Formats: sequence, structure tokens, C-alpha cells
Amino acid sequence: MSNLDKLPYRIVFYSILPSPYQRDLFLELSRCPEIDLTVYYLEPACADSPWPEKPLQDYEHILPGFHLAWGLSRFHFNWHLPLTTQADVVVINGYMNLTTQILLRLQAQKTPCIFWGEKMVGGSLGLKGKLQKYLARPLNNCTSIAAIGTKAQQDYQQRFSHHQIDNIHYYCDLTAFAQNLPQRPRNPITILFCGQMIARKGVDILLQAFNHLIQTGENARLLLVGREAELPHLLETLPEKTRQHIEYAGFQSPENLPQFFHQADLFVLPSRYDGWGVVVNQAIGAGLPVICSDTVGAAYDLIIPGENGDLFPNGNFIALAKILSNYLQKPEKIQIASLASIKKSEQLSPINGAKKWVDVFSKIIQK
Repeated sequence: MSNLDKLPYRIVFYSILPSPYQRDLFLELSRCPEIDLTVYYLEPACADSPWPEKPLQDYEHILPGFHLAWGLSRFHFNWHLPLTTQADVVVINGYMNLTTQILLRLQAQKTPCIFWGEKMVGGSLGLKGKLQKYLARPLNNCTSIAAIGTKAQQDYQQRFSHHQIDNIHYYCDLTAFAQNLPQRPRNPITILFCGQMIARKGVDILLQAFNHLIQTGENARLLLVGREAELPHLLETLPEKTRQHIEYAGFQSPENLPQFFHQADLFVLPSRYDGWGVVVNQAIGAGLPVICSDTVGAAYDLIIPGENGDLFPNGNFIALAKILSNYLQKPEKIQIASLASIKKSEQLSPINGAKKWVDVFSKIIQK
């Protein structure tokens, strides 16, 4: 049967909740004439979600159910699962819950299934580590895996060497970030962090690096945007001189974020671990040089070291301070890296992401 005979492809996505960066992609897929799209979410939102609930599109649906929390993990229990053989391909995002376990064990035996995920967090000890290994086993039932980024692709290739592994990272609408870009750099140069003020995001590492800059005579401003969390305690450890150069803007809705990215000259994501990090997409869309720790997944796909940003060893605030100091002392590097980010952002549109997905669907359906 030819490609045209199968069109449109009947595609079903199962995802955890309606996050903007996934919904941008789904909207573009729904516009593809080759795709007949249905999306099911396991929950409408979670309590600590940074995204306000918005009306769903006709192709989007919330499954009835509930969840249980265990530390940072959330386990979903949904019913009325539309297990169907009518779809040409089913895409499942997430595996650490009962609902997706049912899908991976039952749906994958009836319909070609793709697992779409970030790099798997390994190394957990005790019961949680054993549970992760057990829950990952059904991924062997999938037809292929769509890894979110190069690092995730390498991880899945090691774990599931017999699978087709494609790299399809997050693509989101960067239009608002790319509009009305300011002239950079300004005086003082502003360094931006956007995310939760928690240890996993490495905010303490950034604060140590920034303190080192100020104490050694550099002139800079640090702008922090996101949930306060551990920030008050972290700020208490800094000298007053350093705190005078720090502005905390609080949590901001997604619609307000572009204006804060436009205030910045550099963006830093110093996470101790980030499977991807969509703020890197946003920073590049805003034409910012981006500096990431080497444990941020997005860094390996979106940053070309020395061109539109840099990487530093996880946890090494001295290395981070050295990179930042280089930009502060050579502001022309900011202009050059900013132009490189703008050029890179042209590749990150949801339209390009939708094309990648259509290519993967074609390969599976043609087999």
C-alpha cells in the first residue's frame, strides 16, 4: 500500500498534562493534512504546575482518574482508557504510572507504539531503583522510541539497542520571545535565571558564581524569575554587597516571561539535572547567549559551545564564574553569541517538530 493510500495517519498521543511546549507541537500536528490527531491527558493540571489551565482543542481530552505522589514522582490511575486498534500509531509519554503501564503492556501488543521520553534517571537505590527497572521493562513492547534530545537518545540506545531510536526534542512557539529584541549588551550586563529556586536547578551554584564575580570587582546584575522555594535561605548566605546586585521578580505566568528574557543579556541554567529544559529553547528564541551545566539535556542539541553559549561542569561555580567573567569583560562576545542564538532559533519551531514526527510515523506505518 502506498503512502497516499494510508493518509491521513490516525495518531493518538497519551501525555501527562497539557504543558504549553507539548501543546504547541500538537497544534501544528493537527494542522498537518497527513495527520488525524487525538490527544489524551492523564490529568488537567498539577498543584505545582507553572501553567494556568487553558481551554482544550477539539482533539484534546482529559481522562478521568487520580494520582498518588511519592516524593517527586506522580503515579496516575485512569479509567475508561480508549484502548483501540483503530489508530495507526500510538505515542506514550511517560512510564512511571499505572495508566501508561497498562498502555505499554496492552496497547503496544495491538497497535504500533512509540515511547516518547527524556533521559531516564538511573542510579536510584533500594525500592525506588527496583521499581524504576520494573516499570521500564514494558518499553521493550514499543515499536520505537522517540528520545527527547541527544543525551536521551544515547541513553535509550544503550538500554534498548534493538529499537529504532529517533531524536525528537521539544519544539515550542517562540514568537513572543523573538519579537522586539533589544540591543545587547547593556550596562550593567544582566544575567537571567528562570525556574524554581531549588537545589536541583542549581540556583545555589549560580549564586556562588555571581557572588565571586561581584566580590572580584565585576559589575553585573542577576535577575531571578520563578517560584521562590529555597531562595530566601540561599540569599541569606550572601554578602550584602552581592545581594544589592540581585533582583527577584517572583513567579511569572508564561505570557509575561518574554519581557524578562528581553531584560537580560545572558541566560544561565546551572541545573544539577534537567532531562531537557525548555527555558533553553525560550532563551535562544529571545536571542540570548546560553550557559548550561553539562547535565542539562537541551545543552547538547541547542548550544554550540563558543558560538551561542557555553557549558560548564556540573556543580563547579568557579568554572561558571570564569565563563561569565569572559562575557562581562568582552561584551562583544554577547553580540556575536546573540546573533548565533537567533539563527539557531529558526530551527526550533513547532512546524519543524511536526515534520519530524510525520517522518517517524511514515517509517513505522510503511513497514
